[in-house]
Amino acid sequence: MFWGNPSGLGRVSKPMLDPTPKRIRAGTRLRACVFACAGALAACSWHTTVPDLPKDTPADWQARNAAAAGFAPDLDHWWRAFDDPALNALIERALTDNLNIQIAGERLQAARAARHAKRSAFWPNLNFRTFVETAPNASTGYLEVGLDSTWEFGLFGRDTGNKRINLADENLAVIDEAAARVSVIAEVARNYIELRAAQARGQVLDDAVGVRRKQVELAQTRLTTRLGTQIELDHTQAELQQALNDASEPALTVLQTGQALAVLLGMTTIDPALRTASKQPQLPPIDFRQAPADLVRTRADIRRAEQNVIRAAGELGIARADLWPKLGLYSTFISSTALTGSTRLNDDFVFIAGPTISIPIVDWAARRQVVNARERALHASVLAYREAVIEGVAEAQTALAQFDTKSTLAENAQKTLELNERGAKSAQTMQRIGLGDGLETAGASLAAAQSRLQRNLAVRDRALAYIALYKAFGGTIPPMAKDRNQEGSP
Repeated sequence: MFWGNPSGLGRVSKPMLDPTPKRIRAGTRLRACVFACAGALAACSWHTTVPDLPKDTPADWQARNAAAAGFAPDLDHWWRAFDDPALNALIERALTDNLNIQIAGERLQAARAARHAKRSAFWPNLNFRTFVETAPNASTGYLEVGLDSTWEFGLFGRDTGNKRINLADENLAVIDEAAARVSVIAEVARNYIELRAAQARGQVLDDAVGVRRKQVELAQTRLTTRLGTQIELDHTQAELQQALNDASEPALTVLQTGQALAVLLGMTTIDPALRTASKQPQLPPIDFRQAPADLVRTRADIRRAEQNVIRAAGELGIARADLWPKLGLYSTFISSTALTGSTRLNDDFVFIAGPTISIPIVDWAARRQVVNARERALHASVLAYREAVIEGVAEAQTALAQFDTKSTLAENAQKTLELNERGAKSAQTMQRIGLGDGLETAGASLAAAQSRLQRNLAVRDRALAYIALYKAFGGTIPPMAKDRNQEGSP
């Protein structure tokens, strides 16, 4: 396009006479303005609503003893119930050093930057440019310098749809970052619990190996004194071999869980402090009662499904807007200077401003099919949200029932241990006063050791059920982004 005007076409000339009466021209302009205003108002009022999301959660969890007062769930610092400073320190380190959390944080910042950039999609823009043009007869070359501006109106719901998509994308990144934190905290706690339980179990199994060795010695002595048989000795030796095999299992668990903790902390080697055996963490008595089922809505998968509904509504709004004309304004101001040829020509400029319009004609039917597809996608996203809520409630209900069961088993294991330890002390007393022998004492000690193993596993399983329960509840989602114009704003 040739924007220069070396021949003087852009200069002011005498106006030509217009035979149209001024009154008729004024009426035509007035009607045009009225129609334009009406169309603009209709375009501004056109929007796609976000469907109301179903609430499929029961009023309360189906927990036992639901009539009594219950333990208030703490989504922010639930792991502190173990009262283990080492675990608290590990989780604090993981929240800072875990690579998955850092990756999710970077993606969140990227999503925020992208949303900020896309906010100006329907704002006026101004561009400066320079280019060279040649007259049609190739007699003169011009350097043209100018400004141009375009402004597309986000009418018929296009602007609202664009905002919803950008808002949902940012909030999905917020949810993913929060989900990464929940997952890392749960994994750190789970591996730490298993590591400490394995260390405690190793000590018990080592004690059992010692008792089995004494049994072998006693069986050997009985065989030598002809008070026992070879079968009895072989049996005790087989039990010793089995005890040795069992004692090797905790070491592998300690190695695996320690390495897993190293990965969670962004390290390649196990923390030396974790190699030293420590007391197995135990939870205090906890009974979840009257926990509101709506608590499960903090789950990342449910919040993610909610944002997918908003995004689908935004995509539907844009698809519907594509059925209507795109309206906007365009303006340009260009100055032209002759560089070659007839350089004696004066510099000239051109200023143009006016509306822009794009109307779908031939492909309107295809656009209508896109709208149909987006409507189905929105309906599917609502169903997916409902499915996420139902699955979340079911998982939390199962986790709650499992925690109740594991708590009962832990209580029973503790009672059994107390009885067997009392029996072991009685057997030692009887042997000391000459009313019992070493085999009876060894058998009672082995029963107590077996009870300690059962209690160790029951305490571990209860702790793991507690962790799974809080993971099923979901973690605290930080404040999500809102639309400044509609929600008031962060």
